[in-house]
Amino acid sequence: MKTQEVAEKLVQLCRDGKNTEAVDELYADHVISKEPKGTPMELTEGKAAVKNKTIYWESSVEEIHKATISDPIVSSNHFSVVMDMDVTYKEHGRMAMSEIAIYEVKDGKIVAEEFFYSVPTPG
Repeated sequence: MKTQEVAEKLVQLCRDGKNTEAVDELYADHVISKEPKGTPMELTEGKAAVKNKTIYWESSVEEIHKATISDPIVSSNHFSVVMDMDVTYKEHGRMAMSEIAIYEVKDGKIVAEEFFYSVPTPG
């Protein structure tokens, strides 16, 4: 798949709430995932670990009040999306956050992802 196709497929799967399926289908075995410095999962390496991170996040959620993902912006072998979420977490209460995610694609698979956001405060 070309970068545009990977981007569009990821957005559709995320909009459908199929985050683990997205990892299974679109991510390379050696993918690297980065969160902001100082967060609990600052660096995650490998497809299985990224999938486990996704499953862990999903298990921490009590209720998703609203979640949106923008259409992708694609440039060569990279694309970005904006994700906005209003979520109640089991341990941290309700939080709204907005993040920019940037992905790198090689040979039709996501090889890197990095998320940029301010760490939200419960409320």
